[in-house]
Amino acid sequence: MDPRRNPFAPGAGNQPPELAGRDDLIERAEIALDRIAAGRQARSFIFYGLRGSGKTVLLGKIRAEAEGRGLQAVRIEAPEDRSLPAILAAPLRACLLKLDRMQTAKSGARKALGALASFAKLKLHYADIEVSLDFEPEKGVADSGDLSVDLAELLLAVGEAAKERDTAVVLFLDELQYVREAELGALIAALHAVAQAGLPVTMMGAGLPQLLGQMGRAKSYSERLFEYVQVTRLDEGAAWNAIVLPIEREEEAIEPEATRAIIRATQGYPYFLQEWGKHAWDLAFCSPISPRDVENASITALAELDASFFRVRFDRLTPTEKRYVRAMAELGSGPHRSGDISDKLGKQVNQLAPIRNSLIKKGMLYSPAHGDTAFTVPMFDEFMKRIMPAFP
Repeated sequence: MDPRRNPFAPGAGNQPPELAGRDDLIERAEIALDRIAAGRQARSFIFYGLRGSGKTVLLGKIRAEAEGRGLQAVRIEAPEDRSLPAILAAPLRACLLKLDRMQTAKSGARKALGALASFAKLKLHYADIEVSLDFEPEKGVADSGDLSVDLAELLLAVGEAAKERDTAVVLFLDELQYVREAELGALIAALHAVAQAGLPVTMMGAGLPQLLGQMGRAKSYSERLFEYVQVTRLDEGAAWNAIVLPIEREEEAIEPEATRAIIRATQGYPYFLQEWGKHAWDLAFCSPISPRDVENASITALAELDASFFRVRFDRLTPTEKRYVRAMAELGSGPHRSGDISDKLGKQVNQLAPIRNSLIKKGMLYSPAHGDTAFTVPMFDEFMKRIMPAFP
């Protein structure tokens, strides 16, 4: 079939041709946006789930909805090696400059830019801040050197500027699990201060499952400030629609058993559904796509995933970490007890604790319950057996 018409385009955060099974989540987020825009209270959202479950896609969809409502959407992705002040400074600068250019602009945005200039002085403590600010610092605002105090004052100033212009500022912060806990606590405290002041600033965040524990440790009241929404794999009906509807829109077809084969192979994870859909389309000679086409597609889809999606995570691991996750793979998809993993490796649990902690910090593993360990990447156990067939 013609690859030029292939509706599937898997990629990091790419909007799928059919965003199936997420209507309820999107509606809940839209209600929160509308409440904030109307000057009413609404909790910030935290989407959490495994890799490939569609968290980044959801953030993108909700960001588009926010922008369509005239709200100021600030897009931020947290890398592992940057501080929170560093990743906030440039996007907030762009947002405040946009507010300053509005026809209804008064003094609020200028004051907020001054607060941001003061905040950027945290470079004395966070050497990775790289942003040019042509504004005089606002003396006495966001310049104490205490991140919790300064970030709260900065977001309060941003909220005042947004309120002055009858809009709201929404922080869309992806990969939130990489923010250090002390900095995460400062962010939570700042959002709490904004909520108490009734100002139109909110956050839509996303991260891996360990984010829940990190936020609870950072601030004990975080569960009252945020609405935590688990993003999981799609049920059979939604997965069916994610594959079948885009094909039908192209006036082509797929056999029911072929669709079922894709759902079984992908376990319903949205990113994998897109990979299998793409390869099944490309390998099919004609419509309808058959189970044989899907069988062939499984070979090419896995090869693609092994070379990119899985491999990029595998290559970040040290030899001892690779051995640890290979032992987990030997036990199956998980989750697994720490004692069972240590038995596989012939070690004591306390000997392996630093390796496990390092893997959690890298976003490879998480602990769904005390003493349990699981992969954050679906189907990673099968990949480990392919790339490291021999164990031990």
